[in-house]
Amino acid sequence: MQHIAPLSDSPAAYLAKHSPDKPVLFLAPSVLQATARRFQADFDGLVTYAVKANDRAEVLSNLVAAGITTFDVASPAEMAAVRAVCPQAVLHYNNPVRSASEVEAGIAARVYSWSIDDMSELAKLRDVPRDNEVAVRFALPVKGAAYDFGSKFGAAPEQAADLLRAVVQMGFTPSMCFHPGTQCNDPQAWVQYVHAAADILRTAEVSIKRLNIGGGFAVDRGFDAPDHRAVFAAVNAALAESFGVDAPLLLCEPGRAMVADAAVLATRIKGMRNDGRTVFLNDGIYGGLPDLRDMGLSGLVDVVGPDGTRRLGAAKPRVVFGPTCDSLDRLPDGLPLPEDAQTGDYLLFGGMGAYSIAMSTAFNGYGLAGVTLVSDLEGAPKRKAA
Repeated sequence: MQHIAPLSDSPAAYLAKHSPDKPVLFLAPSVLQATARRFQADFDGLVTYAVKANDRAEVLSNLVAAGITTFDVASPAEMAAVRAVCPQAVLHYNNPVRSASEVEAGIAARVYSWSIDDMSELAKLRDVPRDNEVAVRFALPVKGAAYDFGSKFGAAPEQAADLLRAVVQMGFTPSMCFHPGTQCNDPQAWVQYVHAAADILRTAEVSIKRLNIGGGFAVDRGFDAPDHRAVFAAVNAALAESFGVDAPLLLCEPGRAMVADAAVLATRIKGMRNDGRTVFLNDGIYGGLPDLRDMGLSGLVDVVGPDGTRRLGAAKPRVVFGPTCDSLDRLPDGLPLPEDAQTGDYLLFGGMGAYSIAMSTAFNGYGLAGVTLVSDLEGAPKRKAA
């Protein structure tokens, strides 16, 4: 594993020095590694990383440097990305629906743990080595997340019991997993899932060694500070209450919460209408900002001039478009920007390590092509005081 040395610039210093006219995603390895170590210190179990949030080699190599050696992969491409930086990594293939060729790729990549949520998917694993783990993914109508994953994946509890029995009959090591949904900050969502897991196991008359509590851990988007320790404490209490001395080992698979805080996205104002209400950026929904379309506006936004000096004018809500010819390339309306913002300034979006470059396209010739490593995120946007 090769650790890539960062640049010495902070984002504002880099912008002032280089005046880039394309969007820049700044990644601070020091912040990323600190987050990974904090997760490992606070969570009483195995911490893995959901590669879908950001599969860049710079991210994966720094997570390995921080002690993360198990990765949740969703495709053969993600398997290859992990193997390229950490050949000995343990792979968990928790995308529960796969083609036959994807199963073959997983076997070739030495995947150890697989998830399923339907008998048809379990049947596809007939050639998987029997010393592998197969986790039954189940879903509940639990609220508390920005959007729910249960509408796509996850068996109902009664079906999960049948699946567990079938997993055992096929000779695999049985496990269970769930995902409360993205940007979830309600510990009770995890509590309900842990209790339900115990009920399902009693119905199935199956025991497991490991329970994967998924990802979905919230990040600071400029409005509320997430409390991961409260979630972990609630999970531990529910585990003790539901399982007692027979409690399974825990896994978690943060994606957004692992990498979001480690990056800042710098976009530039290409133009402004004379009324000052409408702003055009050099990046948008098809580039590094697709997550805002689904998650809503971020509160971690600052504006700096070409010299790196922060604009301090009174905030004024704007209509913000991206650079493409598509009128759908538009952020949710009302992004507050300083009244003294002007063409040529840079908008700094904080907390952009997850689902930015991972979802960026090259539509109309725009988008993010890579990351710029920085020693720190000094001057990055922070949550405004209430």
